[in-house]
Amino acid sequence: MLVKIYGAGSIGNHLANASKALGWDVDVYDIDPKALERMQYEIYPTRYGNWDKSIGLYENKELRKKEYDYIFIGTPPDTHAELLLNSLKENPKGILVEKPLCRPEKSEIEKLSNIENSKIPIFVGYDHVVSQSINKLKQLIVDGKIGKVLTIDVDFRENWSGIFDAHPWLDGPSDTYLGYWEKGGGASGEHSHALNLWQYLSIISNAGKVKKIDSMIDYVRDNKIFYDKLCMMHLETESGLKGRVVQDVITNPSKKTAIVQGDKGRLEWICHFEKNNDRVILYNKDKNSEVFNFYKKRPDDFICELKHIDSCIKNSKDSPIEFSFGLNTMKLLNIIHQQHQS
Repeated sequence: MLVKIYGAGSIGNHLANASKALGWDVDVYDIDPKALERMQYEIYPTRYGNWDKSIGLYENKELRKKEYDYIFIGTPPDTHAELLLNSLKENPKGILVEKPLCRPEKSEIEKLSNIENSKIPIFVGYDHVVSQSINKLKQLIVDGKIGKVLTIDVDFRENWSGIFDAHPWLDGPSDTYLGYWEKGGGASGEHSHALNLWQYLSIISNAGKVKKIDSMIDYVRDNKIFYDKLCMMHLETESGLKGRVVQDVITNPSKKTAIVQGDKGRLEWICHFEKNNDRVILYNKDKNSEVFNFYKKRPDDFICELKHIDSCIKNSKDSPIEFSFGLNTMKLLNIIHQQHQS
């Protein structure tokens, strides 16, 4: 299996490592030679113990004429659309685009809507929904362990200081797309895992798609940056299910949770309830609980995601991270920002 990865930053390193763990050959491309050097001598060996000399590193202008099986796009969100459209022309077996899919801008979303029925499988990197812990949460919901779902709450509240600690070459949000919501950054873009997860949980609860959305956004703006530090959403589905999503870049220590309340009990999902562990808790009406723990390290998130993608492509299976789900998340993000602009 031959893989092309666009982007030698944090996500590119994770995807390269996960690909190598699955025995695939990897070429990484970036527009910045310094980024490629940083990947080889700093990021990759620091995270994974040593550099893998079999990984090819190339500037974009050196694009090799190879037939890649998979193409992974791990660049900033404001470059995703162009790279995705160009990658389709190469006719790979599958494409993965890191979240968020694109900028939360109507014309860009409409352009990508034209490829929603692409014969080439496209995935968007909301890896939480294919994790072992969320799969367990899904099983408990589908098996009726909490009865009919009444409401869903999802929080992804995490100070982004951890991101900058892991990227010491950045001086702050103004140095990256993170400081600009229009580029796919801020709380609404960076932590859109929460909105995507809410949408997924509503679908598996037979509540349908989101029909109504209302939001409250706290923007930060100066001469350099323009991002949302807090994004709160109330949602209602086609069946009338109502719930809430909160995303921020200010909470420390972080809180990443989902609560699914049913008429016979409650489910709680806690991401990183302690180091290297996710947890699912099932409560029944008598307040008795059953706890399920899922051990993992950060690289496991991406290995699990790529295994899932590979299996879906080889077995022609549907996926909760397929293109349409990621596109619908972007449509909602566009709507909430439009609400505030108007």
